[in-house]
Amino acid sequence: MSTAKDLFIIALRPGPHEPVGQGDLSLALAGAELIDLVGAGAVTVEGDRIVPGGARVPGDDRLLREAAAAVIAQEPYERIEDWLWRRGRDLAAGYQQVLEEDGELTRKRSGWSPFGPERVEPVGTAASRRAADRWAQGDPVLAELASAVGFDGGRTEDGGRSGDGGDDGARTDEGRADDDDRGGDGAATSVLASVHDAVRELEAVRQRRTIENAAFANLWRGP
Repeated sequence: MSTAKDLFIIALRPGPHEPVGQGDLSLALAGAELIDLVGAGAVTVEGDRIVPGGARVPGDDRLLREAAAAVIAQEPYERIEDWLWRRGRDLAAGYQQVLEEDGELTRKRSGWSPFGPERVEPVGTAASRRAADRWAQGDPVLAELASAVGFDGGRTEDGGRSGDGGDDGARTDEGRADDDDRGGDGAATSVLASVHDAVRELEAVRQRRTIENAAFANLWRGP
């Protein structure tokens, strides 16, 4: 499973957080893909630019291969921020479709009524359990992506904060090895910062639209 698929599955888990917005999640998924592409050697991050690498994406993850094929190969290369908006467009819907096709997600009705609202939830597959284990172990990249889209409800089994760099116990040796596999903290930090910025920008756009719509409605209602 990729970081993006892990994030999507974790975002569906019940908890005290509000449901994750599709736009926010799509931006974070694009960031997760980029981090995995760095780890695979398919790209490098130089400053705020995504530079194509020489390695092919391993495995049979079609969405990650699609992401690799979408990398712009011409100089001056694409900025991380631009990648998030371009690649992230409707990306959450794409992940939901693929995970449903792969049997990782199932649709259920809420409540007792057969006509209640439908929801999607993870199936208890090995891949789903690995995503849950990664979350429980406080994987710092997964925790930071989750925080960017508005939930960070996970704590490690020993009570530590997920993704808290101040508590080394929250980061297992396996978690530190994962960081190395993704191309080091520098690239991941740049991508994660851009994800946070993009999500904040999207929220600002929503707020402006809400204000404009309210003003327009008041204009029509009159004094």
